[in-house]
Amino acid sequence: MPHRNTKQRSLVLDAVRSRDDHPSADEIYLDVRREDNRISRGTVYRNLNVLAESGEITHVKVPSADRYDLRMDCHYHCFCTSCGAVFDAPIPYHEEYDRQVEEETGFQIQRHRTIFEGLCPKCRAEAKEK
Repeated sequence: MPHRNTKQRSLVLDAVRSRDDHPSADEIYLDVRREDNRISRGTVYRNLNVLAESGEITHVKVPSADRYDLRMDCHYHCFCTSCGAVFDAPIPYHEEYDRQVEEETGFQIQRHRTIFEGLCPKCRAEAKEK
């Protein structure tokens, strides 16, 4: 059943579009609350899920919290285990992995997701100072 486009969904999508830092659901909620202080956390979370399911945004699952991304192309992410920042990894997506796994397992592969975990440059520099 298709979801109808609502004012709340538009506010949530606009909040994701206004950022370039892979925001968490809580960050989106706070952004949307500045536009409409009556919107509930549940409404924001539900609309983030609808937008991800419909392919308008990407749901990025990282250890500390789910994040959201406007980029819809297949790509990898880096996750800072210290501050929780999420960045796009600067390497190309490897479609051959999808084909190889499909051939070896019989799964029909749609995509794979890879998260590189470590310290971002800022946290690395702070760790060296200590």
